[in-house]
Amino acid sequence: MIQRQLLIYGSGRHTVPFINYMAELTGKKTPNICFIPTASGDDEEYIARFHEVCTKIDLKPHVLKVWINSYDQKETFTEIINKMDAIVVGGGNTLNMLAIWKAQGIDVALKKAYENGVVMGGGSAGSLCWFNGGTTDSRPAELSIVEGMKFIDKSHCLHYNSEKSRRPLYHTNILKGKLTDGYACDDRSAIHFINEKVHRSVSLDAAHKSYYVYKSDGKIIEELIPSKVLS
Repeated sequence: MIQRQLLIYGSGRHTVPFINYMAELTGKKTPNICFIPTASGDDEEYIARFHEVCTKIDLKPHVLKVWINSYDQKETFTEIINKMDAIVVGGGNTLNMLAIWKAQGIDVALKKAYENGVVMGGGSAGSLCWFNGGTTDSRPAELSIVEGMKFIDKSHCLHYNSEKSRRPLYHTNILKGKLTDGYACDDRSAIHFINEKVHRSVSLDAAHKSYYVYKSDGKIIEELIPSKVLS
């Protein structure tokens, strides 16, 4: 039976424990893992950091860039995605990333791959994109709501502990019905979903946590999701 698996974490920074965790989820000895840095405009330093982290893990790293042309790249985005065992999506501008993916059909390719058992994940924009919605800094002036791809039909809040406006705004949006109940992650904490249900939380240290956040009797409830600290 195919399992649909997703690992999301609050920060878009690449870390060995989270990438290694995703590699292990594939069940492959040396899995093919692809970084998609669309949200950062295919930033080269970000890509270099991914490759640096991957040197410490038994995997084959790949990068899917969208700022290309037909002369430089002969494979379609769908063909690249279908060869992978796991996909890691980076941080940056969520709104622009989703717009590009829709224009290029990458969103459809990712959904099919997810349903076929390819492990998905990422941090920051790379965590928000899989949910039905959340707040983003992708527009000028203030945080605003963006609609995600709805792989998981819940809302999401990233940077829960590191950006002061995130937590209260998330609570307000849920109380007002602008966002559904959902999941929040501190920067160094992650949630592993199997078939759209929480399997566990994992963190880089005990201070960073993950939560299920919902409204009850007009008040916000934060349910701590117990975490395993990754070594």
